[in-house]
Amino acid sequence: MTSPAQSLPLAGIGVVEFTHMVMGPTCGMILADMGAEVIKVEPIKGDSTRNLLGSGAGFFPTFNRNKKSLAVDTGDPRGREIVLKLAARADVFSENFKGGAMAKLGLDYASLSKLNPRLVYVSHKGFLPGPYEHRTALDEVVQMMGGLAYMTGPEGRPLRAGSSVNDIMGGMFGAIGAMGALAQRDKTGRGQEVQSALFENNIFLVAQHMMQFAVTGKPAAPMPSRISAWAVYDVFEVKDGEQIFLAVVSDTQWAIYCEAFGFADLKADARLATNNDRVRARAWMMPELRRRMATHSAAELSARFEAGGLPYAPITRPQELFDDPHLNATGGLADIALPDGRTTRTPLLPLAMDGRRLPLRSDPPSIGEHTREVLQSIGYSPGDIRDLSAAGVVGVQSG
Repeated sequence: MTSPAQSLPLAGIGVVEFTHMVMGPTCGMILADMGAEVIKVEPIKGDSTRNLLGSGAGFFPTFNRNKKSLAVDTGDPRGREIVLKLAARADVFSENFKGGAMAKLGLDYASLSKLNPRLVYVSHKGFLPGPYEHRTALDEVVQMMGGLAYMTGPEGRPLRAGSSVNDIMGGMFGAIGAMGALAQRDKTGRGQEVQSALFENNIFLVAQHMMQFAVTGKPAAPMPSRISAWAVYDVFEVKDGEQIFLAVVSDTQWAIYCEAFGFADLKADARLATNNDRVRARAWMMPELRRRMATHSAAELSARFEAGGLPYAPITRPQELFDDPHLNATGGLADIALPDGRTTRTPLLPLAMDGRRLPLRSDPPSIGEHTREVLQSIGYSPGDIRDLSAAGVVGVQSG
């Protein structure tokens, strides 16, 4: 709302988004935040993600800002005709439905590329083509089979990561692929199909652990019991039962740390001379450091680590981030209206371009909020739109 779309990098790019849940909508949100016009094609009753409970309640408002909503029944030939007209003029078509679903509607890449050879078609799937592609995948499924849950939980207790990491990153890679394909189209004049997948995304996330085994010959231990590359890199229980994350990851930082707390004995201990020495000494060193740190409050430790330029972090709950001073001072949160009329704030993309954050230009849309506008843009008259609405082919917001 603070910057016109025309000044953004993807201004003039048209996207038809045929997605739901998290992965596909993340791709569309990134393209929309960067200035593309993203038309979200929804069923007449709306994307089912709008009505999820529990951990899914935040999906729709998080990943559907800066988009236009077109409510249409694609099971009706007249509804499919609307989507085909949009695809014929689009730069990008994005989908994340089960294999074969788009082909049944005539909206697969093979069909749409004949209609629009310049179209970049982004498919978000569970698996890239191969032996697993027939399987149904979810973020938690691929975390379990892809080693991430094993690495996250304690020994024998695989635990999913605390966010939809594969869905979100899979959507990011879909957007990266789309932008790469658009750049290549400038050279070739032709579009192409881009594929992004949950499982392969998860494998990329655990690649460092695979390579650790390749380099050392030893399997990576789950994160709670891993051998850290850094000597001090842990959560500490401190005064009054508080917790704080403290890190000392270089020899220079070790000297600063020892001086800040008066640990001359530890600084002089030859067994702790280098980071690797301290890693090898963790079995006895960490209990000693925990004992010494336990007499300090989290606030005192924060102040001393801040003064010394040492890494530290409070243990923060997500809802507490609405009041984070850095996010609020730097414009990292934008005011947003939810489809039900309530207002809140939402995190913007974690990047700045030319020193500015990419802005919120429009709130998550209500169902069919832009149906009339979109149909008029592809040649439908007000009478046509009334007839289609009366027949239940499209959903038009009143007003």
